[in-house]
Amino acid sequence: MSFVYKAAGWGSIFAILALVVTFLKQIIALVAQLLALISFMMFAVKIIIVLVFIALIAGVGLMVFRSWKSSRQPK
Repeated sequence: MSFVYKAAGWGSIFAILALVVTFLKQIIALVAQLLALISFMMFAVKIIIVLVFIALIAGVGLMVFRSWKSSRQPK
């Protein structure tokens, strides 16, 4: 009967180790997915910032052009 207890002891230890390894693999996969999501969000924010600055520069250029054009017209 002690052989059964010893076999069950080692089996449970291996089962616990397998569960821990599987859990750690899932945690690592989750962290990798979160990092990918965060990097995508940062890329999107950078693109939005660049587009806002381009729109700002275009708006200022348009205002300068309109004021230059209106100042050249005879009154």
